[in-house]
Amino acid sequence: MNYLIHQLYTNVNDLPETWDQVSNSCIFLQRRYLGVLEISAPANMRNTFVGIFEGEKLIATALFQEIDLALLSSFGERDHYFLTQVRNFLFRQFASKLLIVGNNLLSGQNAYSCLPDANEKKVLEKLKEICLLWPNKPHLTIFKDFTVAQSKPFEIPAFSSDYPFSSQPNMVFEINSTWKTEADYVADLTKKYRDQFKRCRKKSSTIWTKELSSEEIAQNEKTIYSLYLHVATNAPFNTFILPETHFSVFKKQMADDFILRGYYDNEQLVGFTTVIRHGNELETYFLGYDDSIQREKMLYLNMLFDIINCGISQGFERIILGRTALEIKSSIGAIPVQLNGFMRHSYTLIHQNLSWIFPFLEPKTNWIQRHPFKD
Repeated sequence: MNYLIHQLYTNVNDLPETWDQVSNSCIFLQRRYLGVLEISAPANMRNTFVGIFEGEKLIATALFQEIDLALLSSFGERDHYFLTQVRNFLFRQFASKLLIVGNNLLSGQNAYSCLPDANEKKVLEKLKEICLLWPNKPHLTIFKDFTVAQSKPFEIPAFSSDYPFSSQPNMVFEINSTWKTEADYVADLTKKYRDQFKRCRKKSSTIWTKELSSEEIAQNEKTIYSLYLHVATNAPFNTFILPETHFSVFKKQMADDFILRGYYDNEQLVGFTTVIRHGNELETYFLGYDDSIQREKMLYLNMLFDIINCGISQGFERIILGRTALEIKSSIGAIPVQLNGFMRHSYTLIHQNLSWIFPFLEPKTNWIQRHPFKD
């Protein structure tokens, strides 16, 4: 292999002609999606698209995200007021400027893609070199989200002194190939969870849903954003807030591969979900709801059941449900998948003590995994 060189891009129109061919395995590294980031990224996020070349041949693509947490008013309210204030102070002083190789808006390996014949370890060495030479020195450099198998190429000297970590698992719902309808899925649940399904559907019997077109998303943009903000600002941890135009931009860029489903009480939009078609997987994205309706109608659980129905009816193999609401997602049949990352702090003393600092900044979530299917 010849010496590798790299090129940085911030404009999708400047990407090499073969970019999407090299990024073929990951829709989130292709032009259409990168256009969403270019047009409608969070205000505290700067995206850079990285091309790795062997000679003149593009052999790998990657996404780098600079995130400035200091621009957020808070990082979430997970603990007692005092602990929250201490955590916010420490984040701003020592961990607010992040350089992420990967995508902080999504779960999973959306960091880089290589041609099949490329030397993946050499590509990772080059990505690490780019991080070390990055002009805006971050507090933390993070490579995220890799399964155990995807972590193997990182077993090289370039990453030997990085702090390996894992946080919340990614909840993944595997679709049984024998399920052709929602009824097939429900039939495989134990009585306890079949009763939960029936109770949930009965509670929401007055709610109706529809998939919104690009024009309808634009027309309802303010309501959609208000519903999103209600959920986002009450989340236990935030590193960004999406801009108001994000969902309409996403639909224009991704067309039929992006589905926004609205939930209506009479004629009032009271909730929405978003999913992305990604090969044989259906990826959940962001959602929003009116909290009073959610409690009364079990709206969130109904949304999860609707996403399962979408996955089954459209022939997907699995659904990526993300890292929130772990227990309720396990109650519908999702299983936790560990995702690993590799972290380096720019201050040597802090880096040497990340093994005890990281658990304080990212407290463990206690939850019970449910097993809803018959043996």
